[in-house]
Amino acid sequence: MSHTFHNSVVQGSCILRNIHMIMSAQPALDSRLTPEVPAGKPAAPASVVKLVVKNLSCFYGSNKAVGDINMGIMEHRTTALIGPSGCGKSTFLRALNRMNEVVPGARVEGEMLLDGQEILKMELTELRRRVGMVFQKANPFPKSIFDNVAYGLRLHGGRGNQVTEAVEQSLKRAALWDEVKDKLHRSAFELSGGQQQRLSIARALAISPEVLLLDEPCSALDPISTARIEELLYDLKNSCTLVIVTHNMQQAARASDFTGYFLMGNLIEFNETRTMFENPSKRETEDYITGRFG
Repeated sequence: MSHTFHNSVVQGSCILRNIHMIMSAQPALDSRLTPEVPAGKPAAPASVVKLVVKNLSCFYGSNKAVGDINMGIMEHRTTALIGPSGCGKSTFLRALNRMNEVVPGARVEGEMLLDGQEILKMELTELRRRVGMVFQKANPFPKSIFDNVAYGLRLHGGRGNQVTEAVEQSLKRAALWDEVKDKLHRSAFELSGGQQQRLSIARALAISPEVLLLDEPCSALDPISTARIEELLYDLKNSCTLVIVTHNMQQAARASDFTGYFLMGNLIEFNETRTMFENPSKRETEDYITGRFG
């Protein structure tokens, strides 16, 4: 056995062992089957399919970036999308609230259904109220902390005490209220990177979306900020459906209920996270999660 191959096997074994330790510490994925949940946390509500994707393909000009994806995304659960860079997972995520439409030459084929409604036929403002988006890099507006969160509310006609109460509630849901309640009218740029990302989440939550899409929300954050975001995601499952793109295998194992593995624009495997990491059905999936590929 070559030295390089031996090191690869050892590295893969270590990754699997670490993921197995994480999964062993997790509650069963379907809260209806067991009362075990993290200490002090309520169980997520029973789940039904919230989003249905049928034969979805995404194109940039003549380039097919994502091909023939079929997936059911469960309500009040977190679905993680994993895979190497350029595999199509972010393109797929952005298609769910039609963010790709701002890219010249981009188009999609197939069906996306939100509670049975065809996403491609929905009025765009209504769709984006129901399906929010948080990007990889925190993107606060050049406004105060309060005005950042209030922006979407005012856009939809919110005024006065209604806005004030909703801003406070959103900041509490984003686990940021206690840190900013005495400086709401100071610039959002004074916040740390982790705080700015939670502010972006609070802004998305302010208009009460039914689905929240997160494109690598922790990639630029330190471990402490990442842990706070992951805890926040667990709490948010009670009120909305989450879909998160991540390159971090251990984060997917910790924070998600279902996982989809993308490779070269194709959905290779989709399953409950525990099953995906402990007993993947496809060799390509096993190679990726053990570090032999990607």
